[in-house]
Amino acid sequence: MQNAGWVSWTLEMLALIFVLALGLGVLALVVMFLIDRSQRSDAIRRNYPVLGRFRHLFTSLGEFFRQYFFAMDREEMPFNRAQRDWIARASDNKGNTIAFGSTRKISEVGTPIFVNAAFPPLDDQFASTEAMTIGPHAREPYTTNKIFHISGMSFGAISKPAVQALSRGAAKAGIWLNTGEGGLSPFHLEGGADLVYQIGTAKFGVRDEQGNLSDEKLAQVAAHPQVKMFEIKLAQGAKPGKGGILPAAKITPEIAEIRGLRLGEDGISPNRHREVNDFGELLDLIKRVRDVTGKPVGFKTVIGEAEVYRPLFELIVQRGPESAPDFITIDGGEGGTGAAPMPLMDLVGTPIREALPLLTNLRDEHGLKDRIRMIAAGKLVNPGDVAWAVAAGADFVTSARGFMFALGCIQALKCNRNTCPTGITTHDPQLQRGLVVTDKDLKVAQYAQNVMKEVETIAHSVGVAEPRLMRRRHVRIVQPGGDSIPMNRILPSWSPPAGS
Repeated sequence: MQNAGWVSWTLEMLALIFVLALGLGVLALVVMFLIDRSQRSDAIRRNYPVLGRFRHLFTSLGEFFRQYFFAMDREEMPFNRAQRDWIARASDNKGNTIAFGSTRKISEVGTPIFVNAAFPPLDDQFASTEAMTIGPHAREPYTTNKIFHISGMSFGAISKPAVQALSRGAAKAGIWLNTGEGGLSPFHLEGGADLVYQIGTAKFGVRDEQGNLSDEKLAQVAAHPQVKMFEIKLAQGAKPGKGGILPAAKITPEIAEIRGLRLGEDGISPNRHREVNDFGELLDLIKRVRDVTGKPVGFKTVIGEAEVYRPLFELIVQRGPESAPDFITIDGGEGGTGAAPMPLMDLVGTPIREALPLLTNLRDEHGLKDRIRMIAAGKLVNPGDVAWAVAAGADFVTSARGFMFALGCIQALKCNRNTCPTGITTHDPQLQRGLVVTDKDLKVAQYAQNVMKEVETIAHSVGVAEPRLMRRRHVRIVQPGGDSIPMNRILPSWSPPAGS
């Protein structure tokens, strides 16, 4: 009887809870109806109270449903599932062989097809990347035999554990890590990786109290033996000609100290370097940084029109090869970032597949091939992308988003909201817990190693001894109609005029 009474009481309470929940639900609907009817900012909600709210819900969930249920392997943007899956397998050091056949649409216009040799080298003659020196006129030139490296991502834009994992992973793979424009943090240093210090327009980390470049602070940064090179950032592909703002609310005491900011003030990056108004002043700045630091110095930019840079190379020839930048990093207009205006992200800047060959030709035309190293960036995340860039003229390739995928990025597209679910671009400690440094550093290293291994595999297949011996004739580009033609017919490499 007692059990029966307990059961009856339980059923009565559940019924009461149900009625209460139902009543609260009805009340909530009434309140939402009144709010929707009276608000003036949203016509859909005003005309269709309550129901109109589902439009916003489904819109916000659209990215999720497209990514996991509707998009085919090669359809999703900006990076499709096939690209991300390859990176995931490479990061886990799993086999990257596939069965049955390629899912790539070979007939798609612009697809690169590598030209395999009729009689490729034997397996014991496998292509191996040779060491290359950057900055022969610097007091401390930099030499590496690695071809694929980590592009600039600043501490502040990405989280502490993300920087730590990248630093440790880069050291394990023997590649460099670009600090991004947010200054040099202890987390960049702790892994022991080679570092490229990026000097942005705000001079974070190397600025005086007035925001000007400080020789003293430059020397302090250069004193770290891990800092191997300096990169002056003129522009990036995601937002050419546009600076950035790190809101004061996101600037912690740690970030403020590293960047040289005062707490409570926004971190504002001007749209360009105030002291650089022409190519002559750019070369002057490069010389200044190289003289103070003793390290190789180059610049990063995104190309609008390649011919605009002809006076730069002419000036270098006039001043002498010692005046040249030690490297030029070319970011394609398809480059990404945490946040940028859509028109700039979508519509401004020449894509890397056009910009790289054109600027490389200008360099070679002026006899500077062995003096200025070309570094390519901009959505180059898979071995085929990297191999294409090398064949087009790049000496090195860097990637940011590829390594974000290696860290566990799921392309949630929330980089600018401090709500990154994988802990990569957020400063929320609870979300950062998901990024385990001792696991992700190994994934970073394995991703880099597997990219370089596969690029060497492609080089071996086309019949050359090392990747940098690949040329544009080794790549065919699919044209409208499905036929392919050699890249050197579309964008020929520079060659001296006959009889010269």
